[in-house]
Amino acid sequence: VLAESKLQPSLVVDLRAASYSQDPEEYSLPGFQLGGEGGLADEGLSLGHTEFSMSGIFAEKIEGKFTAVIHHHMNEVEADMEELWFQTVGLGNGLTFKGGRFFSDIGYLNNKHPHMWDFADEPLVYRGMLGGQYNDDGLQASWIAPTETYWRIGVEAFKGAQYPFTSVGNHNLDTYSVFTKIGGDFDESQSWQLGLSYLEGDSLLRQSGHGHEDEHGDEDHAGEEHEPAFSGDSEILALDFVYNWAPGGNPRNRSFVFQMEYFQQRENGRVDMLHEDIVEESTPFKGRQNGAYLQGVYKFHPNWKAGLRYDRLFSDNSGDADILEEAGLASDHDPYRASAMLAWLPNEYTTLRLQYNYDKSSPLTDHQFMVQFVYSFGAHGAHQF
Repeated sequence: VLAESKLQPSLVVDLRAASYSQDPEEYSLPGFQLGGEGGLADEGLSLGHTEFSMSGIFAEKIEGKFTAVIHHHMNEVEADMEELWFQTVGLGNGLTFKGGRFFSDIGYLNNKHPHMWDFADEPLVYRGMLGGQYNDDGLQASWIAPTETYWRIGVEAFKGAQYPFTSVGNHNLDTYSVFTKIGGDFDESQSWQLGLSYLEGDSLLRQSGHGHEDEHGDEDHAGEEHEPAFSGDSEILALDFVYNWAPGGNPRNRSFVFQMEYFQQRENGRVDMLHEDIVEESTPFKGRQNGAYLQGVYKFHPNWKAGLRYDRLFSDNSGDADILEEAGLASDHDPYRASAMLAWLPNEYTTLRLQYNYDKSSPLTDHQFMVQFVYSFGAHGAHQF
């Protein structure tokens, strides 16, 4: 049946172990609302994003993909339908249309599965602004210009039902993004790509999933756990750049990749402190947040590569100072992190990665150690630039 329908199954097993010097349950990013899967990976042994996929040609000029994911989140095993999309192929004139559930093309890493990343965890800008990664139900149209330099332009419309948006029950496609990618070759060994993207949508009582004890309320509510929730509009502007070097254009033996992304987020609305879904306190809120990361990965042997990464976040949020402090949105610390990784790749299907993070996401230093094992079964499409 699979052969007749031209569908190919694949499985990516992602196993990991993590150790932290601070309590991962107390993890926070001051000035940012953590949500989605934006926290730390579970301590000890756990499942990362273990994926089962079916992809291929479904009909003439239509390809598609289904991806189910099993992973650990907050010490529980969860199963999700991560992708289910259909996309046109071979329409001509550089046009492509896509529909279903898929990862947005905002930024550079967002549309790539975690097993394709060079580090075991996401950059802090993705953690603080997108809750890990943004995928949703929607439509996409893109066009590749007939120019000598690669130039792709696209627009997306989503339901806005996933973090960082919360349009629950909304059947309209009123969350949207626009993006463009341009790139080319310096010579046969060097290539580059520059991207610019914009994402906008609305939220209603978007919660972080991390409660806070009331230290500023009256005696009747002192010590109660409150949940911060944002309502209003959010917009994210992203700039990304990637440089690739490989002798003769062949990365099999040696290569170097430099990668950076800068995100700027603007939020306008209000922040409510909820107790048992009842609003106890509220403040007008203007969030002004930005951040970036830089990373370099050098493949110095066909089976080995090493990398360094540096993350930095900044925020300038305005509202009632006491409520913002209780909600974790006070700008009293600028999170940053330095990471080093070493990966062994005995073959094209296997990666064993060791990683260390010197994490100053909060004022307390967290020494984070991670081991990740990734093994792929079955067919996999070519990785994007």
